Amino acid sequence: MSLKMKKFCYMVFGILLIGVCVALFRMSGFGVDPFTCMNLGISMFIHMGFGTWQLIVNAVLLVLVFFTVRHCIGLGTVVNMVCVGYISDFLCWVMEDVIHLEMGWPLKILMLFLGLLFASSGVAFYMVAEMGIAPYDSMAFIIEKFTKGKIPFQYGRVCSDVVVMLVGVGFCAASGNSIFQVVGLGTLINSMFNGPFIQFFRSRIEKTLPQET
Repeated sequence: MSLKMKKFCYMVFGILLIGVCVALFRMSGFGVDPFTCMNLGISMFIHMGFGTWQLIVNAVLLVLVFFTVRHCIGLGTVVNMVCVGYISDFLCWVMEDVIHLEMGWPLKILMLFLGLLFASSGVAFYMVAEMGIAPYDSMAFIIEKFTKGKIPFQYGRVCSDVVVMLVGVGFCAASGNSIFQVVGLGTLINSMFNGPFIQFFRSRIEKTLPQET
């Protein structure tokens, strides 16, 4: 397999993992990842489908990325923007409305664990592919750039995750819904550790993808 094809496969696989991760978080009942927390909270408040709202937010963030860290934009950016929300919606629909999956505690805990694993490894895979990343994933690079490296990527990710989590909780509460629909143990763990875990997986996945000569 050529290097370009391997990178393309890494990009697609990473984005698929992210979509699955979002669905697992939503179904586990332990809260969703921070970015999804914000988008679910706002979509509940304005009564819009999650996938559609997430696409709109990504489009707005893309403008910011274009004028700050343009090198982060590529095919992976577009695929992520369009697909992640709808992959999540589709999987939740299949599991909850078609299969009517019984959500016992062992299954919920397994979904939480897999969601945490896929959240960081998925982002790492498609970052290593260097074919563009999602606008939200670029926020940590923007923070790193404007702090001149004083806040590296992994800690910039923690900062952005905490902020969007708080926004999601606020909008969810304002819509009259229980905040536990969007935030929980999984959200808190993800917001604090996803950045360092992404860096951990990136350093290892990069070793499987040799540089072009």
